[in-house]
Amino acid sequence: QVQLVESGGGLVQPGGSLRLSCAVSGQISSSYGMAWFRQAPGKERAFVAGRWWWGGSPLYADSVKGRFTISRDSAANTLYLQMNSLKPEDTAVYYCAVSTTLATDVNKYDYWGQGTQVTVSS
Repeated sequence: QVQLVESGGGLVQPGGSLRLSCAVSGQISSSYGMAWFRQAPGKERAFVAGRWWWGGSPLYADSVKGRFTISRDSAANTLYLQMNSLKPEDTAVYYCAVSTTLATDVNKYDYWGQGTQVTVSS
């Protein structure tokens, strides 16, 4: 069983930055895929960024490439999402998720956190 707890969301002005954290506990393998998704009001949950827990090249949605960075601290069992140059369209609830693979498909992920709200507004 894997437990995920997100934190770090909040209200930020356009152009600002936030760093989201996802504390991971339970049985997790280095071969697992870790990802961030987001869900805006009235929209489906969408892939933002992902990586293998062991490392390797990360994946990013086109809408966040060059602005967001996914990373992890294996010693602290924590996944991060550094978000820079935030835009109003980044406003959403952000979720971290774990899968036995690395995919952009929300249905491939088995474990989810409770989500953290990010609001980008002036």
